[in-house]
Amino acid sequence: MNIGDKVRLIRGTEEGIIRKVSSGGRIEIEIEDGFIIPALKNEVVLVHAAEKNYFGEQAKKESEADIPQAISGPKDQGLYLAFIPINDQSLSLYLINDSKKSYLTHASEVYGDNHRTLMAGKLEPGESKKFDDRLMKEMDEWPAFLLRFIPIQNTLEKALPAFERQLKMKPTQFFKHLSKAPLLGKSAYIFALEQTTKELDIRALNQELESLQPKAAPVQTMRPPKSVDLHIEVLTPDYQGMSNSAMLKLQLEVFEKNLDQAIASGMDEITFIHGLGNGVLRKEIHRHLSQLGNIKYFQDTQKDQWGYGATLVKIS
Repeated sequence: MNIGDKVRLIRGTEEGIIRKVSSGGRIEIEIEDGFIIPALKNEVVLVHAAEKNYFGEQAKKESEADIPQAISGPKDQGLYLAFIPINDQSLSLYLINDSKKSYLTHASEVYGDNHRTLMAGKLEPGESKKFDDRLMKEMDEWPAFLLRFIPIQNTLEKALPAFERQLKMKPTQFFKHLSKAPLLGKSAYIFALEQTTKELDIRALNQELESLQPKAAPVQTMRPPKSVDLHIEVLTPDYQGMSNSAMLKLQLEVFEKNLDQAIASGMDEITFIHGLGNGVLRKEIHRHLSQLGNIKYFQDTQKDQWGYGATLVKIS
């Protein structure tokens, strides 16, 4: 007796395939429901030998890599990944094509950026292929499974897109997928793989997104006064405890804020009263104005009004 032989228990009705041969005449048999049972060689008989004696012909031997036969033709319901229990500890992984299309198929396991191919080939309509075995107790350590499908189209017709699915099994969800496997007719944990896609109407999508967003109220820019006094005692009552750099910073902030508002509100001109002092604030204001493109010109104002302690800004 060899691995792959089909046998029947002498003292029972179970039939199955020899999956392992050990020393001492012990064997392991995979029976019809996918479970593994131990037995001795003298407790089983080869099915094909018994049937030859009775029927005069030899039954077909099923090898270890053989795939369970389909119980019916494809129903054109899609592609599936099936985990079929071998026993209470192990699962066999199958790809099932319950459709009327042929696919080039590639299955791999993914560890970060690293992939290992588990299966690559053609998957015909109504065909299922086993490509791996896994221990159930190690599910938390399983890698993700990446499955790629390219439709085979032998006639000139609208192109079907290739697609892929990547699945990472989580025990909390895995055991909710128990059902009867298409084509195989066995209880299995089933995951549908086909992706349904449709062309996106970008215009309609944008309109929908716009309708979901709240309408922003129009921003009204406050119009500043025609002349803005930048003397520190006007800007804050607490200036006596401030350093020179802190006072200069506050004065420049007020200057820039009012200048921006004047430009945004459409004013033609604005005057900033900075005083004479040591001339530092005046120089900083003139330096800033010289770098702006929407300023027609700026100049010191009339002496009799502010004593050249102010700057007139003409806005373009």
